Amino acid sequence: MSEPSAPPPEDRDWTYVITQGCPECGFAPFEHTLAAARLRETVPRWRAALAEASATTRPAPLVWSPLEYGCHVRDVCRIMGRRIELMLAVDGTSFQNWDQDAAAIEDRYWSQDPATVADEIATAAELAAATLDVVSGDAWQRRGVRSNGSQFTVATLAVYFLHDVEHHLHDVGA
Repeated sequence: MSEPSAPPPEDRDWTYVITQGCPECGFAPFEHTLAAARLRETVPRWRAALAEASATTRPAPLVWSPLEYGCHVRDVCRIMGRRIELMLAVDGTSFQNWDQDAAAIEDRYWSQDPATVADEIATAAELAAATLDVVSGDAWQRRGVRSNGSQFTVATLAVYFLHDVEHHLHDVGA
């Protein structure tokens, strides 16, 4: 398959979902200590979405297919899991920029195998959830700063992260 047209770059600042929720997908702020369990609950839904015959089909030329969203979610789980680990190791750490749009093109999201991506989501989500499982007490308040200046605690990053995973389930109708 040839490279599809790239959707417009994502430039919204989604940090508002931490406290306000997301009217687009119905996400509501929640107790951050539930993040690991909620993350694990998304895995069967991602497996089902990626098992559909239409998983590789874009609903519109500039809208990712379920496969492309799945690749993004896999990478989000990997990156956010690492960021949480880093925050736990170094309070006040800085995160390098991750260009999600460039990653989609460089890694050819559209050409990956849906079953493999489903397995990779399961693995990455479990690793991130296991990291969240061990956070307790004051560790939830350890800090990190994104390259654009957005500041997070482990608690707020857990909520922000889960929104991304659940929002994209909404995007793919799962």
